[in-house]
Amino acid sequence: MELREWKDLPDRMRTREVRKYYNIIRKNSSWLRTKRMLDIVVSMVMLVMLALPMAVIAVFIRIDSPGPVLFKQERVTQYGRIFTILKFRTMVDHASSLGSQVTVDNDVRITRVGKVLRRFRMDEFPQLFNILAGDMTLIGTRPEVKKYVCQYTPEMYATLLLPAGLTSRTSIAYKDEDKLLKDAENADKVYIEEVLPIKMKYNLESLKNFGLANDCRVLWDTFVSVLKKD
Repeated sequence: MELREWKDLPDRMRTREVRKYYNIIRKNSSWLRTKRMLDIVVSMVMLVMLALPMAVIAVFIRIDSPGPVLFKQERVTQYGRIFTILKFRTMVDHASSLGSQVTVDNDVRITRVGKVLRRFRMDEFPQLFNILAGDMTLIGTRPEVKKYVCQYTPEMYATLLLPAGLTSRTSIAYKDEDKLLKDAENADKVYIEEVLPIKMKYNLESLKNFGLANDCRVLWDTFVSVLKKD
């Protein structure tokens, strides 16, 4: 995980708004190298520990509804690069062709097994492979699809200075995002105009506090939020 020289960033990222976040990360560049090593070690250990549970989940998904075990979708990561994110499928096959790319509360496309996986975020387990591949990191801004990234303000592009994350302060605060969109007539419009800007405030604040201490707090708070009852 390396931070490019300023002159090598994509044109849309070489702006005054992004520069202040770039300088913060540059000052903590030693953490970037350590962070990547920890990503590899932790994801490998977790994959070994979760091998059996993941195999069981795969069987239940196949029994519950027709379709593939994994959901694959193009998302945006560091410097605007496109990658394929991996998740356990929690919706009916081809769900994206049946509605919005954001999920609302009581979404009829969610399967029975999918509801359980989403509740405990077990659908995210396959992203450990994305982390090993270097497309993602344990702690960082959750990856968006390209159509939402195209709506970013100049400052929001600062979140693409680092790889997309498995979890973040934002994903903890918005773990019930689907409930916020349940009454929206146009979920995509509400997400872009209302939800995304607030989520980005959390993401940008995390960049200001980039470092080991912040990552440790986010990791612990994620664990607590998953186990906490509604």
